[in-house]
Amino acid sequence: MKTQAELKAEGFRVSIRWLCQFLRIPRSRMYRKHHGRSSHYRLNANLVKRIRRVIDEYPYYGLRRIHWKINRDGGSSVNRKAVHRILKLKRWSMKKRPSGMRPRAKGWRSRTHQPDTRWAIDTSHFSTEQDGWCHITAVIDCCDRQIVGWRISRSGKAEIAAAALEDALVRRKPKSGLRLRSDNGLVFSSKVFGQKLRSGGLRQEYITPYTPEQNGLIERWFGTLKTECIWLHNFKTLSEARNAIDNFVEHYNNERPHRALNMLTPANWREKFAA
Repeated sequence: MKTQAELKAEGFRVSIRWLCQFLRIPRSRMYRKHHGRSSHYRLNANLVKRIRRVIDEYPYYGLRRIHWKINRDGGSSVNRKAVHRILKLKRWSMKKRPSGMRPRAKGWRSRTHQPDTRWAIDTSHFSTEQDGWCHITAVIDCCDRQIVGWRISRSGKAEIAAAALEDALVRRKPKSGLRLRSDNGLVFSSKVFGQKLRSGGLRQEYITPYTPEQNGLIERWFGTLKTECIWLHNFKTLSEARNAIDNFVEHYNNERPHRALNMLTPANWREKFAA
């Protein structure tokens, strides 16, 4: 590889930074002295085979898990840097998704300490054999974790989200000024949904784009719903799915203990504030 001085002598004025970016090599390589050796580091053939076996068996393992697996199964302890060096030289490392310049909120959590002061709403999807993809919109109280409104349908229109919110308003009858947290989807910024918000005296707050953790309570509930209900069934029709999900919501609200509520059900936790 030609040096910067040689390129200048030939009439090319190129910065080292631009040249390294063009060739896709680290800048440190331009300053490295060649000692005449073919390879500075000799790979341990036995360790390479062990790492390859782990990757073939667990292709989703990263450096830490591969290192843990090798040390657990092997007799001698292996340094993590040695594993990392082999992964790098063999180009077996998985590429991470670029983070980009998306905004991230700091500490804006959805929890609250009083019922009916903040709710959260979101929509998720599941599949049935005959009716295809269906949608469920749910509203959760961010204090007692109770599902206060939900609707299931074949469409994800704004009218369905407004109907789920109306169910919550009828069940709880909250005071004016309650905050409703949602993502930035078109459904939750629609005219129909906005009219239902204003008629109920609610104030809407949107999460920062690309930060679903700000709406973590309802996101986590959808994960619980799929793990403990939807993924345990093979629904044929929307009606069958609606019956099972309705039963699960009642079970979740009144019978299922919640670790964040000191192993009380959402209904029991709400009774503490009513007493």
